[in-house]
Amino acid sequence: MTPSVPGPRRASGRGRRAFATTWWGQAWVAALEDSTLDSGRLSRGRTYARQGMVGPVTIAPGQVKAAVQGSRPHPYRSRVHLPVLTGAQWDTLLGTIAARAGHLAALLDGEMPTDLVDDARRAGVPLLPLPTELDPECSCPDWGYPCKHAAALCYAIAATIDTDPFALFALRGRSREEVLAELRARRAAGRTADTPPTPAGIHAAGAYAAWNALAERVPPLPGLPAPSPHAAALPVVPPSGSGLSLTDLEQLMADAAARATRLLSGDTTSLHLPQHQDAVRIAASSPGPEWFHRLIQNTGAKPTAFARLTRAWRHGGPVGVTVAEQPHSPDPATMAAARTALTTALTEMTDVPVPLRTWRNRLTLTDYGIQLRLGPDARWYPYLQENDGEWWPAAPADTDPVAALTAVWQRTGT
Repeated sequence: MTPSVPGPRRASGRGRRAFATTWWGQAWVAALEDSTLDSGRLSRGRTYARQGMVGPVTIAPGQVKAAVQGSRPHPYRSRVHLPVLTGAQWDTLLGTIAARAGHLAALLDGEMPTDLVDDARRAGVPLLPLPTELDPECSCPDWGYPCKHAAALCYAIAATIDTDPFALFALRGRSREEVLAELRARRAAGRTADTPPTPAGIHAAGAYAAWNALAERVPPLPGLPAPSPHAAALPVVPPSGSGLSLTDLEQLMADAAARATRLLSGDTTSLHLPQHQDAVRIAASSPGPEWFHRLIQNTGAKPTAFARLTRAWRHGGPVGVTVAEQPHSPDPATMAAARTALTTALTEMTDVPVPLRTWRNRLTLTDYGIQLRLGPDARWYPYLQENDGEWWPAAPADTDPVAALTAVWQRTGT
C-alpha cells in the first residue's frame, strides 16, 4: 500500500544560498549568475533544480553533464564546460598545496582553504571558475546562454561542490585520486638522502616461533564468570559531602564490572570515551532521572543537547554519538549512489518531486523534516526534525538508505 504523503514543513530556500552553503560553492553559483544578464532563464533554472528535474550528474575533466527534464516528455542532454588546467598550472597548484600541510588536511576534511585559492590565483591558476569560463551546452531548442536546463545543472552541481571541493579539481582535469597520488610522490621526492633507513626487522617465521614459545610459558586466562548483581554489603560508606549514597556506589560498581567484562571479551568501544560521552553512555542505561540530572550538572552540558546524545547512544552506541556530533566527508560516489536510490524510492512513494539536499555525510528531505546521516561504519542513521527545530536521532541505523528512510517516513505524517 502506498503511504500517505505528509505535507511540507516549510518552503524551500530561495536565492544563491539555497543551493550552496560554503563560500566556494557560492563562488560557483556567482560565476554562473555573473556570466549572463538573462535573469529570467536563471530563475527558471533555479526552479528546475529545486523541483528535482536534474538527473544524476557526471563530472569529468572539463565538463559536468546530466539529463534535465523540461516541459517535453524526454529530458534534454545538458553540459557545462570549464577549461582544464595546463600541465604547468597543475605543477603550480600542486606545489601550492604541498607547501602547507594545512591545505591538504582542510581538503580531506571537505573544506576549501581561502588562502590556497588566493595563492593559486596570484600564481595564475584559476581553481574557482571565472564567469567567462563557464560554457553551457544543451540539446534543447532554447537559444539562451545559458538555457534554463544548463542553468539548472549549474545550480544542482553546487551542492556537490559544497560537499566535496575535490569536484573542482576533477572539473579542472584531475581526480581526487590523481591529486593525492601526485602529492604523495612530491612528498617522497622531497625527503633528504640522509634519512635513516627503516629497520629491516626479522623474518615472519622467526617472529611467529618466538611468539609461540612465549605463549607456551604463559598460563591461560581463567574463564570469565557470568555477571551477577552485587549482593554483599559494601565495606565502606560514601564520604560525607560526596553526594553519593550506597545505592549510587553499587550502581557504579556494577557499571565498572560490566565494562571490565566487555573489555576482557575484546570489546574496547568504551575504553577511550571522553568524559561527556562516558556520561552519555551511563545516562543511556536508564539509571533514573536523578542520575540523569546529576550527569548533566557535572559535565556542564546543555540538557537538550545531552538528551539528544543519549538518544543517539541508544540507537547507535558510540558510533551513533559520533554521527550526532561530527559531520564528515565520505566518498562522493557513495553519497551519489544513495541519493539516486532515495530519489527512485521517493518517486514511487509520492506523486510530487521531493527536494533532496546533500551536505557532507547528510541527505536531507528539508520539506519533510527527515535527514539521513552516513556513519563511519557505512550505516545510515535516520534523524527527524523536532518542534525545537533541531535534528534528533529517530531509529536504529541501516546499511540501506532506503530502509533507513522507510523506518521514519510514516512518523512524519500529519
